[in-house]
Amino acid sequence: MQPTLFPLQNTGSDEPQKNIIGEGSLNPAQLEAVTTVDGPVLVIAGAGSGKTRTLVYRLAHLVEQGISPENILLLTFTRKASQEMVSRASMLMDDNCRKVMGGTFHSIANLLLRRYGHHVGFAPNFTILDRSDSEGIVNLIKSSLEIGSGESKRFPSKRIILNILSGAVNKSRQLDDLVYNHYSHLVEFLDDISRIQKHYSQFKKDHGLMDYDDLLVYFRDVLANVPEVRAEVSNRFQYVMVDEYQDTNRIQAEIVRHIGGGHNNVMAVGDDSQSIYSFRGADFRNIMDFPKLFPDTKMIRLEENYRSTQSILETTNAIISRAQERYTKTLFSSIEGGGRPVLYGAKDESDQARFVAKKIASLHNQGRPLKDMAVLFRSGFHSYKLELELTNRHIRFEKRGGLKLTETAHIKDVLSFFRIICNEQDYLSWNRILLQLPKVGPKTVQKILETVKMVDDPVSVLKTFQAGKTWKQPFVEMLEMMTDLLQMQSPVSQFDRILEYYQPLFERLYADDFPRRQKELDHLKNIIGEYDSLQSFLDDTALDPPETGFEAPELEDDALILSTIHSAKGLEWDTVFVIHLADGKFPSSHSAADPEQYEEERRLLYVAATRAKSELFLSYPRESVAPDRSRQYCSLTPFLAELPSGLVVSRKPGMFQSSGGENFEAARYIPRKKTSHNSSPAGKTEGQSFHEGVAVRHGFFGEGRITHMKDSRTAEVYFPRHGLKILRLDYAKLELVNS
Repeated sequence: MQPTLFPLQNTGSDEPQKNIIGEGSLNPAQLEAVTTVDGPVLVIAGAGSGKTRTLVYRLAHLVEQGISPENILLLTFTRKASQEMVSRASMLMDDNCRKVMGGTFHSIANLLLRRYGHHVGFAPNFTILDRSDSEGIVNLIKSSLEIGSGESKRFPSKRIILNILSGAVNKSRQLDDLVYNHYSHLVEFLDDISRIQKHYSQFKKDHGLMDYDDLLVYFRDVLANVPEVRAEVSNRFQYVMVDEYQDTNRIQAEIVRHIGGGHNNVMAVGDDSQSIYSFRGADFRNIMDFPKLFPDTKMIRLEENYRSTQSILETTNAIISRAQERYTKTLFSSIEGGGRPVLYGAKDESDQARFVAKKIASLHNQGRPLKDMAVLFRSGFHSYKLELELTNRHIRFEKRGGLKLTETAHIKDVLSFFRIICNEQDYLSWNRILLQLPKVGPKTVQKILETVKMVDDPVSVLKTFQAGKTWKQPFVEMLEMMTDLLQMQSPVSQFDRILEYYQPLFERLYADDFPRRQKELDHLKNIIGEYDSLQSFLDDTALDPPETGFEAPELEDDALILSTIHSAKGLEWDTVFVIHLADGKFPSSHSAADPEQYEEERRLLYVAATRAKSELFLSYPRESVAPDRSRQYCSLTPFLAELPSGLVVSRKPGMFQSSGGENFEAARYIPRKKTSHNSSPAGKTEGQSFHEGVAVRHGFFGEGRITHMKDSRTAEVYFPRHGLKILRLDYAKLELVNS
């Protein structure tokens, strides 16, 4: 039996029931957005500009104008967001607003596919797979096809395979293109992954199953290919509102176009400057191209900020003003107080951690709750050194969007070796190390450990253990490594010896994503390099602080927030620290050759800085340690180096007043010389001249040909294997190919 949708009729009153827009309830731009009823509207809602308030009032206003709530569709990215907006609108108007159809793209697709899914071969009672269900099916298919068995390298896990399959859907990309560009270390498995993709798709159809991605794909397909359904749905939802439009993927944008195409009464609300989720499939072009999808779009900008002080906004405005493509807007605020943002050029990463921890402790001692402060960073491992410093100072913290130093499996592996060096009777660590050996399971490990219980020299005893034929060689290699470690004194030397042994195991155990994990191992080595004593390092990595110092009950729920910027979007704190703002770390080195990723990194910094209400601290290490232990000079991120002078206050190590207060000087920036990249005059790289038609070679994409010079520094290059790419010549390291 097909589910019954709400009737397509206008049940609203012809007369406004009450005036919901009181004097002073909305600023002029918000009022314009609320009262613009017909036609396509794009609301560019700057950070902290009252976006949700505007949507709530518009919902209520539409109903007040006599529009049936059943003819209104509100699309959001979380169920909680839609429920909150509908609830608040009903409080402004009346319970009639609760009849508005609000929900996520997936939930609306699910509801309508129950009625229209037969057009794409699905009965109304299809089953929706959750993530674990999908992974189980992928694993079943992999086993039935006998894929991955007997491989010399470990085949990607079901989790990574599903990430790849889902990524291809959400990014609207071919599977091979996605693998070559984002999972290049798995290219050798591409054919098998492609086989799994085909069988996975067929399995779902055969058994009446849909995963989350299918809900969007099939809903889009029905709207695109069945005119009568498209007309019925468009007529059903005469007024469409989309929140966070900058986070939509291409399929979601097509769904909006099809639903709204019959009447064009579509309001998209979002901020192009906060488009930071391309890794999830979000397409920056959607919000930029909205006026093309819906001609005669009315543009409304919400620029008054209700979160941050004006001095913070002047800095964030300047950060985003250099974006290559954006909707022009200038945030302003009437909030007084707070000083200019502070830029701290730390001597190195340790100095950066000390500065941040010391400032947090000082503010907390002055009465500021820890929960009103946050430290933001681009990547989860950027906070590792700070975590140690905070622990040493007994400052409680909660980490979001990334695991703590000792929570990642590969870091735990390495720490197990170190713990045995300091305590050979650490059987928990022995257990972890022995289980890494091929062909060794829990029962064998238990038998091994039985022989070394309560002995003073487990390594010597293990050398006499009769290992099985299938794992004897790796067992001997492990013992040789442990013998070497026990004779070494330097923690860095011990780490190098561990990695010499562990690297092949590491790449086998974490074959599906070891390149990402490798960065964290490199960072761990940098941290270890600052310790003379291995025991001191292990003590500092015990991240659960002692109970002394945390006896005050009021501190139990008061904790500093450490968060990746992606996890911080939509949140705000009184005081915000943004760390590791060095070129190569922010933006990351791999984004330099990709203009789209480079610009997204700029937006990422903008999002971080706009989380601050009254105080903003920006910091970067001027020196870092490379994986080979060499010291490297770090320059300030170009996103800050290009700021006009006077916007921020610069501080260097050792700048103190005799009274103990902090002494600051106005920051003056000189546009940087790109020393870390292969830079050259415009249109040239290493003295080479580039122009339309010339053949070039790229380190990753291979050989291609320049099809168009967008400007003197940016070229469009077609690569046969990867398609058309837009590359910045300052960073791409292109080489001419002699033809």
